[in-house]
Amino acid sequence: MSDSPDKAVPAGETTAQSTGTVRDRLSSDTDSRRGGRPRLSRRGWTMLASGVLVLTFALLGAFVRVPYVALGPGPTYDTLGAVDGTEVISVDGTRTYETDGELRMTTVSLNDNMTLFGALGMWLSGRYALAPREEYFLPGQSDEEVRQENLRQFRSSQSNAEVAALRRLGYPVQVVVEQVVDDSPAAEVLQPGDRIVRIDGKDVTDSESVRKVLSGTRPGQTVTVVFQRDGGSERTESVTLARHPESPHGFIGIQPADRADAPFEVDIALEDVGGPSAGLMFALAILDELTPGAMTGGQSIAGTGTIDAEGNVGEIGGISFKLVAAHEAGADAFLVPEGNCGEAVAAAPEGLTLVRVATLDDAVSAVESLAEGKSAPSCTG
Repeated sequence: MSDSPDKAVPAGETTAQSTGTVRDRLSSDTDSRRGGRPRLSRRGWTMLASGVLVLTFALLGAFVRVPYVALGPGPTYDTLGAVDGTEVISVDGTRTYETDGELRMTTVSLNDNMTLFGALGMWLSGRYALAPREEYFLPGQSDEEVRQENLRQFRSSQSNAEVAALRRLGYPVQVVVEQVVDDSPAAEVLQPGDRIVRIDGKDVTDSESVRKVLSGTRPGQTVTVVFQRDGGSERTESVTLARHPESPHGFIGIQPADRADAPFEVDIALEDVGGPSAGLMFALAILDELTPGAMTGGQSIAGTGTIDAEGNVGEIGGISFKLVAAHEAGADAFLVPEGNCGEAVAAAPEGLTLVRVATLDDAVSAVESLAEGKSAPSCTG
């Protein structure tokens, strides 16, 4: 009987410990019900932070625009053919001749307003290159302003192509007013489309001759301008030249342009294309349609290059992308402006012949040589 308390003491301690454990659990449950939150482990916090970062990156990549453009191969167009059922080049009022093969102009695609993921996807494809947007869009310049400038350059290249081709065929050139500067001396006298015949007694034979005449004048000097409007009789007006902030010569305020003086109409119909680099291929197509025999001999000849009214071919940008586009379109040879030859050789797809040209005459001679199975001047030497 005397041992019972001794045995009861350990039993009591054991009971107290068990009771305390239950109380701790009850206390914990009570805290949880009162608003207490279970604590996350370090691993849990790491996973949560990682998830937030991934979600943030996904949102940025999917919606944030980057200040870059993607350049790549663009569509090509056969200037001897049709687009959407409309002939690219049509001549009305004179005889034309059957053509064969292709004279294919090439373009560069420019993708703007891209997301981060979109830009990365294009770059990783290996088909596109990224470039800072500021290299193609001036600060504050809208997309519409860029589009209008590209269209203006495209129309100018069409005009130069027509003049260069018809001049090569022996047709004379006339000078017309392409634009009149607002509030300039010419604004009260001349209109777009007027034909300039003489300035200050000197004959005007091309747009360059207008610049030469004005280079010998001074601000405040009065000159006479002889012009025709809508094919009417010649009119003479006096114009007092103004001062231009960037030139010491007299300023009249017109943008002259050359136009071929031919008794027929040449129309170039191609929409949604901008820039000046199609001039060479347009000029070749016009010549092919107005001269007997198929210039290409049935081959597919692609090319690029600006052209001025005298037939000089100028270098362009994006030649590597245009070579890829031409190769994919099945071109046999590519006409390369002389100034682009180095870049073209480094980027040319296998099997595409590179032909070096500096003038419209060079291009005509090269295409005819290729049609006869002969060699043409090469970019490689």
